[in-house]
Amino acid sequence: MNVSRSGPSLTVGVRGAHVTVGRRGITKTVGLPGTGIFYTSHNGYHSGFHSAHGDPPLAPQDQMGADRKAEATIAILAIVIVVLLVMLIGALAK
Repeated sequence: MNVSRSGPSLTVGVRGAHVTVGRRGITKTVGLPGTGIFYTSHNGYHSGFHSAHGDPPLAPQDQMGADRKAEATIAILAIVIVVLLVMLIGALAK
């Protein structure tokens, strides 16, 4: 739970994957802890940060599909990196 000048928010999840609900909408983040590799998806009120962007917004069902695809891609990437690290550690231990 966080309370700040921009309003209250609630974050739930585990290290590497969490969801934040606040006044500006819902933010989902997945990533590899300690690597700086992550993906964040934001649904809700428009922040105005990218207001000059010219592409029309996706339909909600299309955005959800794109979010799921991106999250699956990050999960696969995370698995590949973990497998490569395990192989590297195993090779160095010999």
